[in-house]
Amino acid sequence: MSHSHEIEDSALTFSRILNTAARLPGVRIDRARYLRSSLRRYCTEDQIEQAISESSAVAGVPPKVVKAMAKTSITYETTKVTGLSAAAGIPGGFALLGTVPADLAQYTSHMLRIAQKLAYIYSWPDLFAVGDGDMDEATEGILTLFIGVMVGVQMAQGGVNKVASMMAAQVLKKLPEKALTKGAVYPIVKSVAKVLGVQMTKKVFASGVAKAIPVAGAVLSGGLTLGTFLPMSKRLQKHLAGPGPTKPGSHHETVAEDEDLDVVDAELVYVSDADELAEHEASASSPVETGHTAGQVDAS
Repeated sequence: MSHSHEIEDSALTFSRILNTAARLPGVRIDRARYLRSSLRRYCTEDQIEQAISESSAVAGVPPKVVKAMAKTSITYETTKVTGLSAAAGIPGGFALLGTVPADLAQYTSHMLRIAQKLAYIYSWPDLFAVGDGDMDEATEGILTLFIGVMVGVQMAQGGVNKVASMMAAQVLKKLPEKALTKGAVYPIVKSVAKVLGVQMTKKVFASGVAKAIPVAGAVLSGGLTLGTFLPMSKRLQKHLAGPGPTKPGSHHETVAEDEDLDVVDAELVYVSDADELAEHEASASSPVETGHTAGQVDAS
């Protein structure tokens, strides 16, 4: 097989993984229900309804509350994925997740859950249509970019910025479908998918090695998940906390939906996972005074 075919196959592999994960039970977050549950202790009913119909930014949700919601959701999802990974690492554990592809789909499903929650917290529109059908191409595109940001693909950050700029400039309440599927951002999406098809498989194979160790498998597997999922979630949070679909300015350049972009080779830029983990633990020791627990925020 030629190198170009291998690269193209990696993009198709990621697309299959993403679509499989999106169909798993409990993966799709109900935006309205999630925002209502998350905001009810902090905001008036009018604010909540405006956050749902428009965005948390338009509704004037205080930055302290937004940050607290994000931190709580990250902690909640990290706890879930770490527990699942550790259980799968126990000999005789989840038989359904005994293969690397199944592990990858399960892990990706948690990435999709936290990506949706963070997107909704930071003023992005509903990503999934009502129902359990296949996700459309625009949704697949933006989720590919979100996961790219989590994993550390630098061009994914630029892609998210471009989409946010289009939405802010055109006052859009939905994803710019043309840009994500045919136009300006599409080449970036395809390039990011190619990188993810390779990088994500490597991460899960590393976890698979841990599960092959009978005694320490569960501990190592859960530790690997904590050491990757938490920093990746924090990375996406930091990026989405900047100018977004309803907050134009700063590092987001305004781009017409049909403008062509030059696409460079993908570059993986990783922040030290150990540093991000230490930062998260330090901030957790001085929580924002919100009076909210993980279970209360993440009711959906």
